[in-house]
Formats: sequence, structure tokens, C-alpha cells
Amino acid sequence: MPTTPFDLTAKVAIVTGAARGIGLAVATVLARAGAHVVLADITPAAFAETILEFEAEGLSVEFAALDVSDQQAVDRLVADVAARHGHLDVMVNNAAIIDDSTPLTVTEAELDRVHAVNFKGVVFGSQAAARVMIAARSGSIINVTSGVVDVAIPAVTGYSTSKAAAAQYSRALAMELAPLGVRVNTLAPGWTDTPMNERHVLRADGSIDPERKAAYVAMRAASAPLGIAGDPMDQAYAVLYLASDAARFVTGTVMRANGGVTMPW
Repeated sequence: MPTTPFDLTAKVAIVTGAARGIGLAVATVLARAGAHVVLADITPAAFAETILEFEAEGLSVEFAALDVSDQQAVDRLVADVAARHGHLDVMVNNAAIIDDSTPLTVTEAELDRVHAVNFKGVVFGSQAAARVMIAARSGSIINVTSGVVDVAIPAVTGYSTSKAAAAQYSRALAMELAPLGVRVNTLAPGWTDTPMNERHVLRADGSIDPERKAAYVAMRAASAPLGIAGDPMDQAYAVLYLASDAARFVTGTVMRANGGVTMPW
């Protein structure tokens, strides 16, 4: 058994959707645990301030532009990282977008747009990482889904169905890769205070209304048995566990960091 199971020194990790929110928190925590982290996002310009912060901490990171819905681009990035560093130990497929469509109003175009990122992006990232990890007979793939895999939320049909598909895919992949030494797990965050959720509290000019946001966060906190709202770091530490040797006996699971909202009674 490892004596320091949460130490990721000498490990290499890729985190998609890492420019903000949960992805940025995950990349930060993994890097602070000692990993060399590749932060990948479709909007690399958003990394400008983040680069300075990581450099100030002396963390080992690099940044990459990536559209996770482009399979060839995903394959190239993973192969390049593995070739330059000699291995890939952790793959966090986190990139996601959201819709506001109901089951009766969602369009084919909206389904295609959201599933291309949230589901296909997970498949492409998992497959590319698996090819490298199978050869090493070691590695951890973590696919970030959502609490919507457990509850029906009609207002985000494309998002909820894509996340459910990603969760089921992850379970099947875990079964396939377990004999080959590669672990696959899913993180299903409960409501977490991220930029994605700020669309509900915007003023007409697109800026955030602080009072509306405070009320919205309080409402979300009250809905959880723990009485608190999720912070991106709550999700990041869950990913650290799944990425580390502490979870060497864990695969095919859905970790629900959600304040207890889907607690079985």
C-alpha cells in the first residue's frame, strides 16, 4: 500500500474544460498534489490570468486549446502529452455545456450541440486516454457528469440526457478496462456555484446581480440536507481521491458530492 496515497508527484494529468469552474479547481488541486497538469479548454484566452497564478505557485502545468467534440483533436492532444512525458496517469473529462430545453421543446440541433460536447467528448477523451493507459496497465479516467443522472430535471433536457449517457458509458468502460489495470469512475456533482449556473442571475446587460445570486445560492443550499451549496473545490477534492492511489480499489462507481440531495432513504 502506498504510504502517501494522495501524492501525485511524477504523475501526468489532463483536465478538459479547465478554464473555469470545476475544471479549473480540479486542475489546481491535482497540480498542488504534485502532478504535471495539462489544462485544456476551447477558450484558451481565458487562461491568461490563470497562467500567472499557477506560475506564482510554482506549479507544473501547461495549457492547450481543445474542442472535445473533435475526436482527431482529442487524439492528437493525448498522444502528444503521452509522447512528451512518457505516460498519462489521469484523464479528467470535465468539459461541458448546458441547454435550457424541455423534453417537448428540445430540438435536434440542440441535442446534437450538447451531446457532442458532454457525451461524445467523454467518449473521445476516454478512448484516447485508454489507449495509452492500457499499454502501461495503469491509469485513472474520471468522467464528470452531474446530479441530473439521479433526478429528473425537465428544464435541461440535452444536458441531463448527455450526462446520463456519459455515466452509463463510464460504467461499461470500467468493466472493460478493469482487467487491464485501468480504473474508470464518474463524479456526479450536486449543485455547485460555478459560472455555468450564473446564467440564472444575470442583469439585462449580462452582468451578475449580486443580490439575486446570493438568494439563488441560498436557495440551492437550503435544498441540500447538509444545508450548504457546493464549491468547485468540493468537487476537485473528490477527483483527487479518484485520481490517487487511495482509490486503487475503486472503479465503476459514481461519486456523488452533492450535500446529500440524492441520499437513499
